[in-house]
Amino acid sequence: MTNALRFPAAAPDTAAAFFAAELAFEADPDDVHRDLQAGDTTGYVLVETRAPEAFARERIPGAVNLPYRDLPERLDLDPDLVYICYCESFQCNAATKGALELARRGYRVKRLSGGITAWREAGYPVESDGLTGSDVSKVACHC
Repeated sequence: MTNALRFPAAAPDTAAAFFAAELAFEADPDDVHRDLQAGDTTGYVLVETRAPEAFARERIPGAVNLPYRDLPERLDLDPDLVYICYCESFQCNAATKGALELARRGYRVKRLSGGITAWREAGYPVESDGLTGSDVSKVACHC
């Protein structure tokens, strides 16, 4: 028995349900980038869940900053939109924490796979407030 098949593959209908559910929770950087290039983000908002310092240093164009640690109990957000949360990378869970808090407040959410690290590594553009020198912390995510 091979290592890869030590545990048998799921039945096709079970696998289809699993992967459809996974896609309901995550957005792909390539898909979001294509939407941004087309100028069409109808139905969703990108949400940077890291601290304001990280947002100022580098963010995905058009994103809004809602740090998960500072989310108020009541938010004035459009309940008809989906909020796609992102953070630093797969090693950071600020996007998961932010999505959890938004979902608890009744908003529909997804998480951007790989965060801004995957976005940057794909060669996609970022925005910045142009901070330099002592204004820039050495901590990447400020989570």
